[in-house]
Amino acid sequence: MATSPPILRVSPNARHLQSADGRPFFFLADTAWELFHQLDREETTHYLEDRAAKGFTVIMAVVLAERDGLRKPNAYGEIPLLDLDPARPNPRYFEHVDFVVEKAAELGLVIGMLPTWGDKVTDALGGSGPVIFNPANARSFGAFLGQRYRHRPLIWILGGDRNIDSDPILETWRAMAHGLRSGDEGRHLITFHPRGMQTSSCWLHNEDWLDFNLYQSAHLRKYQRVYDFALNDYLLQPPKPTVEGEPAYEDIPVHFWVYIDWQTDPEVRRNVLDDDNLIRDPGYFEEGFFDAVDMRVHAYWNLLSGACGFAYGNNAVWQMLRKGEEPAIPTLCDWRDALDRPGARQVSLIKALFLSRDFSRLRPDQAVVYGPNPHDENHVRAASAEDGSFALAYLPQGKSIIAVLGKIAGPRVRAWWFDPRCGEALPAGAFENRGHATFEPPSSGHGHDWVLVLEDASAFDKPPGA
Repeated sequence: MATSPPILRVSPNARHLQSADGRPFFFLADTAWELFHQLDREETTHYLEDRAAKGFTVIMAVVLAERDGLRKPNAYGEIPLLDLDPARPNPRYFEHVDFVVEKAAELGLVIGMLPTWGDKVTDALGGSGPVIFNPANARSFGAFLGQRYRHRPLIWILGGDRNIDSDPILETWRAMAHGLRSGDEGRHLITFHPRGMQTSSCWLHNEDWLDFNLYQSAHLRKYQRVYDFALNDYLLQPPKPTVEGEPAYEDIPVHFWVYIDWQTDPEVRRNVLDDDNLIRDPGYFEEGFFDAVDMRVHAYWNLLSGACGFAYGNNAVWQMLRKGEEPAIPTLCDWRDALDRPGARQVSLIKALFLSRDFSRLRPDQAVVYGPNPHDENHVRAASAEDGSFALAYLPQGKSIIAVLGKIAGPRVRAWWFDPRCGEALPAGAFENRGHATFEPPSSGHGHDWVLVLEDASAFDKPPGA
C-alpha cells in the first residue's frame, strides 16, 4: 500500500523541499495538464497507477485547462464555472477534481495544481481563453480552491505558461496567491510556471508568497543549456529552491511551432496526419523529435546544477490525446501508448540514484572536473555533497573525464559508473584520495551517457542506485 504523500515545506537551508518531519522530498513530476479536463475516472486511475509505479512523486494538472477548458466539458459533461464566472464554480466539475486529488493521494502522489492556464488571466499570447480574472475574483477563486483542498497533499502552481507582462497582471496573480494562502491557511507551497526560456525569479523572487522558483527551458533545441536557468536561481539571495518545470517533452517535435502550417494548409495536414490524427510522416518535422536521450541529458544537467526537482513530459500525455481527437501539437501515438515510452521508464532510475546518495546534500561543483569543459553536447555537469561523502559527474556522450579526487572526504575514494539507461552500477576502482584521475566510461557516443560516482570508500554499503 502506498504511503500517503506529505504536506511539503521548504528545507531550513532553502535548497530543497521536505516533509513536515524533515525528510527530503524529491520533486519528480509528470506533466498532465489536461488530466482534470480530459480523462474519466477509469482512465484517471489507470494513468495515476502507472505514474506511481514508475516512481513519479508529483502530477501537474490544470483546473481551468488550456484546451478550451472553460467551454469544453470534461468527461462527464461538466464545465468548471457557471456562466464563465470564477465566483460560481460548478460543484459537479469539482467533484471530479476531488476524485483525482484523492486517488493521487491514495497512490502516494502530490498534485501540482494549476488553478488556471494563463490565457484566462492575459491574452498577450492568445489561447482559448477567454480572460476572466481580475484581482478581486482571482483572490476569491484562490480562496475557494485553498479552502476546498486545505487538507490535501498538493502544491499550487500559478502562471500557466505565461510571464508577468504588466503590473495589472502581477496584481491578479498576487491576489490569487493571497487567496490560496488564506483559504488553505498557509498549508501548501506556491510556485509559478512561466513561458519558455524564462524563470519565475525574473519577476517574483522577492514575493513573500513564492516559496520556490520554477523555470521552463522549453522545446527549442537538443542539448539545451538548462543548467543556466538552474544556476541563475541557485545563486539568488535570499535563497529559494528551484525546479525545472517544463523541459523538452519526449516525442514532441523540436522547434514544433515552426511547422504550424500542418494546421492551416489542408493538403499538408492530410500528408502529416493519418486517419487517427496521429503523425503519418515524421519526416515533415525536419529537426526531428526529442527522445529519451534528451530527457536524461536535461534531467541530469538540471539536477547537478542546483535544481531540487525536474518535470518529465510526453507530448501525447500532457494533452491526454485519444486517437481521432484534434491535437494541439501532433503526436506519434495516443496517451495510453505514450505512458510506457523509454524516457518515462527511465525517470525512476534518476530518482533511485539521487535517493541512494541523499540528493539534499548536493551543491553544484564544476571544480570536480579537471581541464577544459566546453558547453556543447559533451559538457559535463558535476555536484558534490557538502559533507564530502560523494560527488556525481554526468557525461552526456560518455567521453573520458579527469576528475579531482580531493573533493571527497576520507583517505580513499571508491568510483562507480552508473548507467542511466538501465540503472546498473559498475565498479570503476578505488584510489588514494589525492590529485586527480582519468576515468574512461564503459561506452561512448550518442545515447551512451554515464554518471561517474565518486564516494568516500567507507561511507556507503550499497552501490549507487540500490
